[in-house]
Amino acid sequence: MATVQEIKQDQLLDAKKYVDDVYEVVKKRNQGEEEFHQAVKEVFDSLVPVFAKHPEYIEHNILEQVVEPERIISFRVPWVDDEGKVQVNRGFRVQFNSAIGPYKGGLRFHPSVNASIIKFLGFEQIFKNSLTGQPIGGGKGGSDFDPKGKSDREIMRFCQSFMNELVNHIGPDVDVPAGDIGVGAREVGFMFGQYKRLKGAYEAGVLTGKGVGYGGSLARTEATGYGTVYFVEEMLKDNGDSFKGKTVVVSGSGNVSIYAIEKAHELGAKVVACSDSGGYIYDKNGIDLATVKQLKEVERKRISEYVNHHPEATYHEGSTDIWLVPCDIALPCATQNEINDVSAKILVANGVKAVGEGANMPSTLEAIDIFIKNDVLFGPAKAANAGGVAVSALEMAQNSMRLSWTFAEVDAKLHEIMKNIYKDSVEASVEYGHPGNLVVGSNIAGFKKVANAMISQGVI
Repeated sequence: MATVQEIKQDQLLDAKKYVDDVYEVVKKRNQGEEEFHQAVKEVFDSLVPVFAKHPEYIEHNILEQVVEPERIISFRVPWVDDEGKVQVNRGFRVQFNSAIGPYKGGLRFHPSVNASIIKFLGFEQIFKNSLTGQPIGGGKGGSDFDPKGKSDREIMRFCQSFMNELVNHIGPDVDVPAGDIGVGAREVGFMFGQYKRLKGAYEAGVLTGKGVGYGGSLARTEATGYGTVYFVEEMLKDNGDSFKGKTVVVSGSGNVSIYAIEKAHELGAKVVACSDSGGYIYDKNGIDLATVKQLKEVERKRISEYVNHHPEATYHEGSTDIWLVPCDIALPCATQNEINDVSAKILVANGVKAVGEGANMPSTLEAIDIFIKNDVLFGPAKAANAGGVAVSALEMAQNSMRLSWTFAEVDAKLHEIMKNIYKDSVEASVEYGHPGNLVVGSNIAGFKKVANAMISQGVI
């Protein structure tokens, strides 16, 4: 088989034309879905040398198949608030690709949720799940319901109504949802309880992110944050560096952010800033993680309350302004497109050495180009934040075997998975002529496994 260096220019041009033509089809079929377009383009730009080297992917028109979801479900979610008023939200589940396993991906409850966002997340999930080495396909779902400010009873009633429809589309060997933004153990518990009532059966493997007492996995809460730091650690090691003594900024203050901070602290770094949707806190002495956990996990309060416990810290309105804070390592763990070209330039000017994406697509395409052109070590989301879904797959395995592993066992498996994702991404980047570009490497490594499975299974 030809090496990438031996591929002729006309082969590259043919491959580029194929990729561009399919992208135009995507834009035409999915008008107005900007987030989905962005996610597709980021993957497509990486795949030109793959199609030049593997014309069989073009012959099977794999690209046009993989960008079209196998199934999109949209449904009404009526529920009754504490005042007895009927509220109505919209629910989604996108079952994108099942070539290597049952659909797997989180549920997001946030006012911003729409078809474009769920499709971009589902598309990313295909390749992220492939990278983990686990037998799981790509899917995603959620609702424009906002859990903030709602009572536990309101959230329970919403989750039960949501599951009344979702139950028709999921199952341990069909589609296994998990949590995401706005969906934690509380919400998963309410949905699992309703699923169990509706099915009349205890199918532990139908949802992941469950409580440890009823089929959940130890280390699942920590997995995405820990995994992001493990991935960045591998990038740093490969370049003769480490977290020790580094100044770190972590956006967000949910599960991903909290446990990225925790692991960065364990590795000797000092995290000086974190945020929520209202603004960010800066603590030159280093963020007190115990205070953040108390505020966000127990009291469910705004991050601005941190300064009441640590008056030496400062609070600043505007969450995206967190990237004005100088740091050695940036870990965007909040939401999509939180780092744009302006923020990226500021980070570079302030001497950032590495960026690890803990959130889904937190950097715009322009921002990614700036990081790569300025030799900033860049860990893209589908590789760096794959730890969460990796441990979700480990939870599925434990449910299937009706056993549970210790925290240390799960953490060790997670660490090994993240090392392998890094290794596979580096090797693919070298093989296809973009050494060190982990965006290209992770896209190619994730794509090829799915593409080969699709060819093996025929046109389905």
